[in-house]
Amino acid sequence: MHCLILAAGFGSRLRDISPSKPLTIVGGAPLIAQVIGRARAGGATAFTVVTGYEGDRVEAFLGGLAMEIGCSIATVRVADWGLPNGHSVLAGAAGIEGSYLLTMADHLVDPAIIAVMIAARGADAGLILAIDRDLANPLVDIDDVTKVLTGPGGAIVAIGKEIATYDAFDTGQFVATPELVEAILAAVAEGQAGSLSDGVQRLAAAGRATTLDVTGYGWIDVDDRAMLTRAEAWLAG
Repeated sequence: MHCLILAAGFGSRLRDISPSKPLTIVGGAPLIAQVIGRARAGGATAFTVVTGYEGDRVEAFLGGLAMEIGCSIATVRVADWGLPNGHSVLAGAAGIEGSYLLTMADHLVDPAIIAVMIAARGADAGLILAIDRDLANPLVDIDDVTKVLTGPGGAIVAIGKEIATYDAFDTGQFVATPELVEAILAAVAEGQAGSLSDGVQRLAAAGRATTLDVTGYGWIDVDDRAMLTRAEAWLAG
């Protein structure tokens, strides 16, 4: 299954450690290599990485990685990487047919999450989000994580970093269909910024966004120095 990875952002909170978040070393390897390796271990077979900030360096590394591991890794450069991440989805998904895995370049996950997401891809939904219902998960930065409120059958009711009522965390792992691109484009047309969350919320309002409970599987968002330290400890086991 094809995997789309968003890696265009500035990564400002890790800038004092590395000029490029995707190339930041964690567990002895660049973060983007860890993301790709874990996705491959879970069943992903080809990749598209959306680049932006420090794009030349990231793309050069990915070209070498593709030859090293014998896997297709395409890259798509966004012109304005300051735009919300939904614009990266638009750029990357344009070259992918059908459904695909969608993840972030700073999220490390247990490969088992990828495997169960791939197994769930036939569900009647425009988007499936892997969620963690352990609200005391020590690997989660509660001030930064995207929260999710679910309804009957695991349907997404609300999603965002600032929502006051929630019952799960967004793990950053999705199975997306072309409906996600349509939803982001519609959100932009209505004057929204065009974030991934804008698209997900629009699909949720239409009853087309659901969740898959992966509580108990490990995952971590490596977004700043503190979370990098936690990630190193987690990977060390």
